[in-house]
Amino acid sequence: MTAPTQPASLISRPLMFWTGVALTCAGVGQHVWMFIDSASMGFHMAMMGTSGVMWAAMVAIVVGVAVSGYAVVQPPGADPAAAPAPAPTPPTSRHRLIAVLSFALMVDQMKPATLAFIQPGMRAEFHLSAADISWLPTVALSGTVVGSLVGGRAADRIGRRATILVASLLFLGTTVCGAMPTFTGILVMCALMGMAAGGMLPVVYALMTESLPPGRRAAIMVLQAGLTTTGGYMAAAGLAAVLIPLAGWRVLWFAQLPLVLILIALNRWIPESAAFTAQQSRPVRVPASTLFKGSQRAKTLVVSGYALAWGLVYWGFITFLPTQLEAANEGGTSAATLLFISSLLSIPTCVVAAWLYMRWSAKGTMVVYAALTVAALLALASVGLDGSRPILLTAVILLFAGTAGVIALIGPYTAEIYPMAIRGTAGGWAAAVGKSGGAFGPPLIALVLSAPGGMRTAAVLVAVPMAVAGGAVALRGSNPRAAAQHSGDAARLDAELDDLVRSRTVPAERTTGVTPLPGKDGAAP
Repeated sequence: MTAPTQPASLISRPLMFWTGVALTCAGVGQHVWMFIDSASMGFHMAMMGTSGVMWAAMVAIVVGVAVSGYAVVQPPGADPAAAPAPAPTPPTSRHRLIAVLSFALMVDQMKPATLAFIQPGMRAEFHLSAADISWLPTVALSGTVVGSLVGGRAADRIGRRATILVASLLFLGTTVCGAMPTFTGILVMCALMGMAAGGMLPVVYALMTESLPPGRRAAIMVLQAGLTTTGGYMAAAGLAAVLIPLAGWRVLWFAQLPLVLILIALNRWIPESAAFTAQQSRPVRVPASTLFKGSQRAKTLVVSGYALAWGLVYWGFITFLPTQLEAANEGGTSAATLLFISSLLSIPTCVVAAWLYMRWSAKGTMVVYAALTVAALLALASVGLDGSRPILLTAVILLFAGTAGVIALIGPYTAEIYPMAIRGTAGGWAAAVGKSGGAFGPPLIALVLSAPGGMRTAAVLVAVPMAVAGGAVALRGSNPRAAAQHSGDAARLDAELDDLVRSRTVPAERTTGVTPLPGKDGAAP
């Protein structure tokens, strides 16, 4: 009797939550109708202006998201110690949780992937220059940086489940990006959408770490990270291929609306972490600055270097690679072909990464994929884009394989090596550092491309930090697989963190004397 109703009870104010969702849907629905009404103009809305009805719909969305977001947060004054903690996740519920969170990650990955497909139509409708349209990915990725930091911290303060729901609500509200009549409005919506996307990713990994058995979660999370990235891109590409010829670029945002509604409807299958619920009785608030203190400092520096190196390679170097290959007239190799190859290669790459991560060594696997990326970059620097075609294509394939493995590993690895009290914060920090490569990576590589050596110099430039990051993982990285062999390791990590907070006089909210943290990581035995 209690099992089916338990997930729904995790919404503190269900009536308020669904009222806010209905209000948000009403506002979004009005924008959908305005988009449909623009069919006679070829779905061009740039000249429509912002009517009073549109402003009213926007207010409804803002109020609805705020009301629903408030409803999922625990009421002020509630005693978390008195609340019944969720039971350890049984196998059937774990399977549902994996499926729902994988779906959430796929929807999350579709948002930034869609940017690549809407830019041509958006540029034509608003008569934008190349410099103007470059603001779109810059603003969106900057939003993901902010969202990762805020979402990761929120996961450690208001809960994993609540943060995922808030991100989903932002997804719902920002689908109206497809009806914005101005480029400025689109930039604002993309920034908010980026915040939602950035806030979702690290929280999912934290919840997975605390809900799955230690022996299997590594492989599951690595596969999940890689395959949902691939699935999100391929879903966005498929929708673009089918819908853009029929209804223009704007329809891609509205096409994702049903997926977001399904995700919100599935919220009852996303339970709060049992470990997080128990940890709420802790009288000490661990500040975010703890990531850079004591034993956590080395972990944070290693993870930050690895994430930043990936961001420079992916957002900087690979962003320019298709264009540079086409300019070199390499047998008609197009940007679309390379992106498709990249997506397909993510599948076997992630399968191998998951197997190595689970069966061999977590940090060893990270070093291998970093080395693979460095080797590919050095090969490109050696042969150049006008060199031997077989060597060139092999190097490009290896580069895609290496970077796909790196991004599949970094999120799960970060979630596993940090204590539960700062796990969300750490995951958000790592995601933000990786995404920050999208803010300064492209301008940096563009500057290098204009200098002597061009793409060869750029390849060496991004290979150096990746090599340093791989070396740092090898020398100072943690190995969660080895740690998992000790049943008391989670308690040890949390005890170390507790001692650090007490001994370093870090500002924290205290009520009574410090009590020991829960001895479990939250994973079901």
